[in-house]
Amino acid sequence: MTGANSGIGRVAARELAAKGAHVVLAVRNLDKGEAAAATMNGDTEVRKLDLASLASVREFASAWDGDIDLLINNAGVMVPPLGRTADGFETQFGTNHLGHFALTNLLLEHVTGRVVVVASGAHRFGAIDFDDLQWERKPYKAWRAYGQSKLANLLFTAELQRRLTAAGSPVLATAAHPGYAATNLQFHSGRGWFDRLNVVSNRLIAQDDNGGALPTLYAAVADVPGNSYAGPSGFMELRGAPKLVTRTSAAEDMDVTRRLWDVSEQLTGVSFPLAASAVAA
Repeated sequence: MTGANSGIGRVAARELAAKGAHVVLAVRNLDKGEAAAATMNGDTEVRKLDLASLASVREFASAWDGDIDLLINNAGVMVPPLGRTADGFETQFGTNHLGHFALTNLLLEHVTGRVVVVASGAHRFGAIDFDDLQWERKPYKAWRAYGQSKLANLLFTAELQRRLTAAGSPVLATAAHPGYAATNLQFHSGRGWFDRLNVVSNRLIAQDDNGGALPTLYAAVADVPGNSYAGPSGFMELRGAPKLVTRTSAAEDMDVTRRLWDVSEQLTGVSFPLAASAVAA
């Protein structure tokens, strides 16, 4: 599980470990990962992974040996100031989408069960701007960039499932969103007023990270079909017990889905590793 040292990732990792899974916490900061693992009952392991660096992603994947029953792509950043990854990608698109795209494809031959992608309700205001994916020409809008990266998560899930099915693979690709969960993800905007607003809204509206992790766990273990999307069942999908939820028509546009996959392969240098027939199916 990526980003398993805090927030909903930490909770999901804790619950899976408590149920007997060997959980690998793939984290950028090993000290924080070890501290989180120390609070969990069960079999855990901490490995370094920086999704904002394709070199780190490749190093992590090349060191992997053995089967993966469940790969949970949970880590992410939300509305930081404009920044660039080690490879020059806009931080949110590079971390939230491209890092996980590369990681999943590099590990896919090891995966035997399921890939879960943690998206967001913010995909509803996202749009894939193929003319300027990295915000190099237009004025940077942090929320729009976040929405683009989260829409990319759902498009990636859909095309991954299509390719898995075409390749005859039993592996499922599913997605989830946590609703409005009070985690430290909301406090890296670089804007003091926004962080202070989140302190108030977290207390009044949000569910805690335990509740926020439930859709991820649902997408990971429930009897659901491929390309399912889980989220909270309460008001406006902000909180509540998990269920299957809908997505926007933009998240189901197969032309955009396939184009995004092709562009992601070009940007990362990583391709779908299973049967070649799956690409053209």
